Amino acid sequence: MLEIEFHNREKEIREIMRILNSRPDLITFVYGPINSGKTELFQHLIKTLPKDFVVFYVNLRHVYVSKADDFLKILFDVRSKRVSVKTIAKEIVDTYVPSEVVTPLGRFPIPKNVFKELFKEKAIENVFVYLENLLSEIARKKTPILILDELQKIGDVKIDGLLIYELFNFFIGLTKEAHLAHVFAITSDSLFIERVFNEAMLHGRCRYLLIDDFDYNTTKEFLKKYGFSREEIDLTWNYFGGKPVYLVEAVKNRDRLKEFCEELLRLRIMEIKSLLKELRELGYTIRIKDKEYEVDYDKVITALNLFKDRDSIPLDSLDEITKRYLIKTNVLFLDPLKGIIKPQSHLDLLAIRSILKEITS
Repeated sequence: MLEIEFHNREKEIREIMRILNSRPDLITFVYGPINSGKTELFQHLIKTLPKDFVVFYVNLRHVYVSKADDFLKILFDVRSKRVSVKTIAKEIVDTYVPSEVVTPLGRFPIPKNVFKELFKEKAIENVFVYLENLLSEIARKKTPILILDELQKIGDVKIDGLLIYELFNFFIGLTKEAHLAHVFAITSDSLFIERVFNEAMLHGRCRYLLIDDFDYNTTKEFLKKYGFSREEIDLTWNYFGGKPVYLVEAVKNRDRLKEFCEELLRLRIMEIKSLLKELRELGYTIRIKDKEYEVDYDKVITALNLFKDRDSIPLDSLDEITKRYLIKTNVLFLDPLKGIIKPQSHLDLLAIRSILKEITS
């Protein structure tokens, strides 16, 4: 069976280790286009960390979260024993195994009686107090790391206000104020990262780490490991750029590479055409600050036309409604730090250009 190895993220790993080897001071928001390898990078890193760290990794990707209780219960692994926070912390420090953390839910242990008490009172502050106490005890011996993957899934969940702001305050307390734990929040939703970037309460309290698709040289080295010729490498790059998920599939389909590349392009063309057909015939609304706005089909086509001869455009090139629609439907990716908007992948760029030719012919 062909196994695809984790490949060359040395630059990103060096940056993460630089963060981990210093005192926790800032929240780290990790962002990038969909399928750029963010989750794989962190799962690989967790397995290779020194024993000086204890990781809590919570992946919200396949979890349904409609209210605050859903999210908070996801955080915990309820234990039947009635033991103290100090006892739980000692157990974690003594028995921690990195490879066991990389599961859909790497959660915080909590005694059943404490869990019931916390949720009986319905006070989110109590939950955060418990977590802070647990992390404080662990921090006496090791450095805790909290990783929340696909954090945007709780972006609109409400308690008295929005849960996300309570969580941001908690993260600030752990990092900037108490220096107790490193916090990494991972997201593929660039509208969410733009929201974070513009959030006043986070200014000076967070940093951003972009995990982008591979550049050409990294792509070349990856494909060469699997015997790709120069012509095969260039063909793959011309269709997929450095999108890791497509590169892996290209390796698996090397015996019919040209056919495979064309298949994926046809599929992406049909997916985007279907979105545009639905928009033209049925319409689409975007909610912005509790108000509904109609998406204009002609403005969407005009926006796509901007990529006719460019790979990226300035952030202010699109009106807010069109921008949000094309990002929400995973056609475009927004990078607020670079101030640009670009297609989610090179395949998307090719699909957009093909559709534009068809529309204008």
